[in-house]
Amino acid sequence: MRTDSRWTLTFAGGAGTVTGSKHLLRHGDEQLLLDCGLFQGPKNLRLRNWSDPIFDPKALGAVVLSHGHLDHCGYLPLLAQKGFTGPVHCTAGTADLAAIVLRDAARLQEEDAEDANKGGYSRHTPALPLYTIADAEQALTLLRVHNYGERFHVSPSATALFRRAGHILGSASIDLELIDGTDALRLVFSGDLGRWGRPILRDPEFVPEADVLLVESTYGNRVHVSDTAEQLAQVVNEAAANDGVIVVPAFAIGRTQELIWTLRQLEDAGRIPALPVYIDSPMAINVTDVYCRHPEDHDLDMTLLMDEKRCPLCCRKYQMVRDVRESRALTRKKGPMIVIAGSGMATGGRVLHHLKARLSDPTSIVLLSGYQAIGTRGRLLQDGVTTLRMHGDDIPIRAQVRNVVGLSAHADRNELLRWLRGFSGAPAHTYVVHGEPEASAAFAASVQEELNWNISVAQDGATVELRKVS
Repeated sequence: MRTDSRWTLTFAGGAGTVTGSKHLLRHGDEQLLLDCGLFQGPKNLRLRNWSDPIFDPKALGAVVLSHGHLDHCGYLPLLAQKGFTGPVHCTAGTADLAAIVLRDAARLQEEDAEDANKGGYSRHTPALPLYTIADAEQALTLLRVHNYGERFHVSPSATALFRRAGHILGSASIDLELIDGTDALRLVFSGDLGRWGRPILRDPEFVPEADVLLVESTYGNRVHVSDTAEQLAQVVNEAAANDGVIVVPAFAIGRTQELIWTLRQLEDAGRIPALPVYIDSPMAINVTDVYCRHPEDHDLDMTLLMDEKRCPLCCRKYQMVRDVRESRALTRKKGPMIVIAGSGMATGGRVLHHLKARLSDPTSIVLLSGYQAIGTRGRLLQDGVTTLRMHGDDIPIRAQVRNVVGLSAHADRNELLRWLRGFSGAPAHTYVVHGEPEASAAFAASVQEELNWNISVAQDGATVELRKVS
């Protein structure tokens, strides 16, 4: 059999890093892309967004998305800009979130370019956005929605099925059946896996079998703490006692909603005072509305609270901040209070002017509530830097920096292993993706030791031939 008659897989992103998820499948003239994410974090990764991808967007037949986070769908406007016109398959929740995420990302790209041109701090003249709002709108016309559990055609030789991944609203593992001559091969992509027993979203669903498996490893070398609520209560009570301000760089999708949920539970239990909570993220506000429109992703607790006509995603003293002038005014407001603002790794957005205003104040607390990629401001704060460069200024850090990792929407090492044990047998080969090198290597070693599977860490840019379980 000729080599080009077999399905091959190329790791075009999301290998050796937690961002830029892109996995290219080829079979003769057929080309499919699993995920279409932006690279984030260090400059060397961000620059890859500006380079041509290692595949021809015009030659792609379709894209299948696991979920609506920017590092999994944020390259779609560039794909459309470069000539891709095929369908982008996703769940209903992902389609609604992608509309918010892509429009917001395009708006920020345009605003950043405009600010750079006005301020003269770009190395390029003129500074240009990576993509425009028009590019984002074009990409959104390509979305095609499918229900969980319903198999659909992706190409002449491939069908796909979505299963709940429990990571964020609409997130899915992708189960592909790939026809190779008279034979069929099963490839499963975990997407980003969530956690069991968390509020709001349903648990991840198990997959019965796979010949080839791609599994994420964001927290493949860690186990989450179980006392998240207690950690959060301590931070809130400390801020209340010191009249301090808690600044939370929060991911608009998932993390903000669970954080608010947890604060409300602590308020109701009398474990924290009801401090004013400001959601300073138009995107997070819009996402919260989307969450309430998708009961197919909710768990029982969420449904019961909605049936009781009680807003499940509101604290007692809860205020949405949409206007940028109101956002700026918050930086002058005295505590105690909680400000939740994007972005989650402090790479941009409104959280930057809150950090600039509060980092030098010893009564302030910066609460990191999720994964912080290498090279981001969030990671620098997590690693204990004493100054942080923002808008050309070096800001001394006197505020307390706390990290509550238990709120993470990513499965930890043990939860990833729990999901793998749901397979009826070992795949022919498992590739570890979406993780920093240390985490991916540690998780591959854990799987080899505990399950004795044939497993390796995916190499960026590598192409592998897919084979069935013998």
